[in-house]
Amino acid sequence: MVDDKTKAWGEIPAPATHALPNGRGRHWKRYLAVGAAVLVLLKTLSTSYQPRRPPPRLPPTEAEQLFLTIPDGQRALATSREYATHPHLAGSNADFDDAKAVLKLFQEEFGIHPPHQDPIFKAGSHQSRHATLGLTGPLAPKHPTAWIDTYFPVLNTPLNHSLQLLNDEGHLVYEADLEEDGDPLDPEAAKYKDAVPAWHGLSFDGTATGEFVYANYGTQEDYAELLAKGTDLKGKVVITRYGRIFRGLKIKGAQELGAVGVVIYSDPRDDGYVTTSNGFAPYPHGPARNPTSVQRGSVQYLSLYPGDPTTPGYPAYEDAVREEAVNIPSIPSLPVSWRTAENLLPELRDGSELDSYPVLNGKVSTKKLRLVNHVDTKVTPIWNTMAAIPGHIRDEVLIIGCHRDAWVMGAADPTSGTVSLLEIVRGFGALLRQGWKPLRTVVFASWDGEEYGLVGSVEWGEDFHQWISKHAVTYLNVDVSVDGSRWNVAASPSLVDIIKKTALDVPHPTKPGLTLWDSRNDEGPFKGVPTEGSNQTYPTVRLGDKVTYFGNGSLISEAPEADIPALGSGSDFTVFLQRLGIASTDQGFGTTDSDAVYHYHSVYDTQRWQEVYADPEFKRHVAVAKHLGLLALRITDGVILPINTTRYSYELDRYLDRVENLAQDNLPSSSQPDFTNLRTSIKTLQEASIRLDAEKVEAEKKLRELFDKLPRGPHHHCGGKGVFRGLRRVYFRVKNAARSIFGLTPLERPIPWRIPHTPSEALALASSTDQPRPWGHQDGYRPPFPIRKFIKAAKRVQSANKKLKSFEQGFISEEGIKEREWYRHLGVAPGKWLGYGATTFPALTEAITFEKDVTLVKYEAERLTALIDRLAVVLEP
Repeated sequence: MVDDKTKAWGEIPAPATHALPNGRGRHWKRYLAVGAAVLVLLKTLSTSYQPRRPPPRLPPTEAEQLFLTIPDGQRALATSREYATHPHLAGSNADFDDAKAVLKLFQEEFGIHPPHQDPIFKAGSHQSRHATLGLTGPLAPKHPTAWIDTYFPVLNTPLNHSLQLLNDEGHLVYEADLEEDGDPLDPEAAKYKDAVPAWHGLSFDGTATGEFVYANYGTQEDYAELLAKGTDLKGKVVITRYGRIFRGLKIKGAQELGAVGVVIYSDPRDDGYVTTSNGFAPYPHGPARNPTSVQRGSVQYLSLYPGDPTTPGYPAYEDAVREEAVNIPSIPSLPVSWRTAENLLPELRDGSELDSYPVLNGKVSTKKLRLVNHVDTKVTPIWNTMAAIPGHIRDEVLIIGCHRDAWVMGAADPTSGTVSLLEIVRGFGALLRQGWKPLRTVVFASWDGEEYGLVGSVEWGEDFHQWISKHAVTYLNVDVSVDGSRWNVAASPSLVDIIKKTALDVPHPTKPGLTLWDSRNDEGPFKGVPTEGSNQTYPTVRLGDKVTYFGNGSLISEAPEADIPALGSGSDFTVFLQRLGIASTDQGFGTTDSDAVYHYHSVYDTQRWQEVYADPEFKRHVAVAKHLGLLALRITDGVILPINTTRYSYELDRYLDRVENLAQDNLPSSSQPDFTNLRTSIKTLQEASIRLDAEKVEAEKKLRELFDKLPRGPHHHCGGKGVFRGLRRVYFRVKNAARSIFGLTPLERPIPWRIPHTPSEALALASSTDQPRPWGHQDGYRPPFPIRKFIKAAKRVQSANKKLKSFEQGFISEEGIKEREWYRHLGVAPGKWLGYGATTFPALTEAITFEKDVTLVKYEAERLTALIDRLAVVLEP
């Protein structure tokens, strides 16, 4: 019979064996040599043996102080230049090289000796399964580990494409140049302008010809307005501009109305104040948009389900059974530049325009567009690079991640995030070298395939969903850490307080005397009339033998304080939060109306643009690293998890207020739903959460009081001295090694009293249930007072933490959200027709706004009420 562990980890290969050689005829000298060796060993054990002592532990406050000294701007700049000066599309050779480079950094910083063969494992293999599941198993590693998981999703790459304007007779009037110009002033843009043609990831392979219509942003409201004007989209090519919603949903909306193709362009109206019409020169000669820039990007229907389109809900192993993809378009599309759009949109003018920009007038062109999009769609390997630092409490895990792949160079998206993540890695490496060990296990992830639809993180999340649900306490994400001046952060409401507290402890990156929290109100430097220097390349200094660009600092506004909003989708937190119910956060410095235009997913998302305009001294990269790393330390080393269920519980009142307003706007007055029971359930949850607050405060207080009473001297139960103690240690090591070969649990043995240096370490020792008992007692031995009471107090803290950790999971419904069951979080999800933006109480909200079905509204309210009632029971101390 196969035991549960073998099922979880896969078949463990039998150890290699061979017949022993015949011992007859051995010379007596061999016996003499063996005997002499044994005597030397016994002598060494008896006279030279000294118990190994762990390095001194860093208290949490000292660990925080040391960590904050590590992230460094010049090193961050050098790292950015390493990763952001070449294309690294998911699944490419360069992407694989970067994955191995990150693996090497993990090994170097965490003191991991590289094995003879790179630890690169196919997802689903025993090695891949064990690398993650073994972190919390009975034979969990004591030291950091690092590896690469290889998944096999279906992706595509461009083959050839074209866009032609045809007259009534079908003759060519205009053919668009679909590639970016690659101005030589930006060396990487010039070098790689043709490396990755401008196309839509996961777009449909095909050709479309038809009259065309302008649809503004391509939102549901825009399409409804066109229909109200009598515009028929059947057989038409739709032209929309980027913005407001996820690009794939623009195509989905057009496809459902009968369109045969979609063209999406970047409109300068969305660039804020920094435009050529306001006197700013286009990049790379100034901060305005380069008119040839094109936004690549996935057109997957993100709000339906993310990840590999052919394996929804289960991991994309090499031999996975594939399903027909239903979350990608069935009509072709192309991304184009503003310069291309300028040559098409005049066909749709009707005289109502106030300027050269188009309006939503419903006019259909007389000429036709011919759109060609040919792609190579195939199973493509991608590589998640992972690392883990084992904690004292190994069954609680904090995960920190950033994706690594880019559409071209991606200096901002995602290299800025990678730079910040790797500065955190260096900080944690410095802590390890000073004797620090986290209270909880920390996992680092460099995700792959995010740009196609969060593929790497989703496949890992689907692969290890049970393990994540059982062990993960939070997921911390960074994607674009810097593309502008203003710090943005979004999170589960339960993390808002610890995020704000930590932001108040991190200095503002460019303004002395202020904090990172203040930078939520920052603005870019380009306000008012352009000055003489606005369109100049800024003065330079040298970093080593390379040029560094320095731009203007950001300015502080007096904008009112803003709340931390809920998470929608669009990055790697999605699977953790909205499918598995793990409290999550995401952050980064974003663009404002007065920042240099960020060329999103363009060949102009380059190192030069980052150094000239976004973050010349890489201080913002460092600020994100400091905040995210400090946040990780406070979560992983806190005796009580800093998860605020009460704030979240009261936030639900506001969610319901919005639902009631939507019901009044969308449902007949005679059919208004009654949300009294749901409101009552929320109140019950709030009361339970307040009681849990009191319990967790009292539990930690008691633990700290008893910690001060713990014995501080040696307290051995091993017995024996010198050679006998050494032999006993050897005996247990050998016997446990033999047992491990057969997958058996290691034997317990008395071990010396280990003096805990902090309440956190004492908590770890006291709450350890599957390791040797921390005070050396065997079955039948009762530890002395106050150790018994301390263990009881530790279990009390452990119980409170379990409730805190499971709070977000309480919003998970196995039934999921109607018509997009992959999403299971009934508290928050990406909007059905938004993709990026969050919708709170999504199933209930959509029953009101889209279905307008009173019966369905009642059902969803009852489902949410029952879920919150169960959650209140879980929270009760």
